[in-house]
Amino acid sequence: MKVEPTVLPDVRVVSPQRIGDRRGFFSETYNRQRFTDAGIDVEFVQDNHSLSASAGTVRGLHFQSVPFAQAKLVRVVRGRILDVVVDIRRSSPTFGKHIAVELSAENGLQLFVPIGFAHGFCTLEPDTEIVYKVSAYYSSAHDHGMRWNDPSLGIDWPVAPADAVLSDKDRGQPLLADLPAYFA
Repeated sequence: MKVEPTVLPDVRVVSPQRIGDRRGFFSETYNRQRFTDAGIDVEFVQDNHSLSASAGTVRGLHFQSVPFAQAKLVRVVRGRILDVVVDIRRSSPTFGKHIAVELSAENGLQLFVPIGFAHGFCTLEPDTEIVYKVSAYYSSAHDHGMRWNDPSLGIDWPVAPADAVLSDKDRGQPLLADLPAYFA
């Protein structure tokens, strides 16, 4: 397993080793001791799995607030996504900054998203499936989001706003400037 830092503090791109032969491959996608040794010491409590039927589906930008704030470990098991993480910690020098990484079933990359960051993605292929671990249980009272195409973020999404497949909830999310300070 290789863990690469990114321009956002504590956000990491994880590249699990794949051992392949004529039958396919084997990959250890999570090993708590190896993650701890790499500086990702998080106890995951829940696994989630989502399917997006259409290319151009946008989910996010989502996060949960304290005491149910979540770190996430995201990977794609079918298809491809542009995975996006935004720093929403008000006191951070990288507040409002983002990174975007292509994750796919083919490249096997994973993205570790720490607490204090909003997360979202856009599917690049139909029938894309995402599996992710979270460090806190889901709580609807602590579930929040921000506008995926907030111009202040400067995210280069691979879909035009008029073509994005969105939930009603994600259409009505606030801009970053209008978010309360969930993470000081």
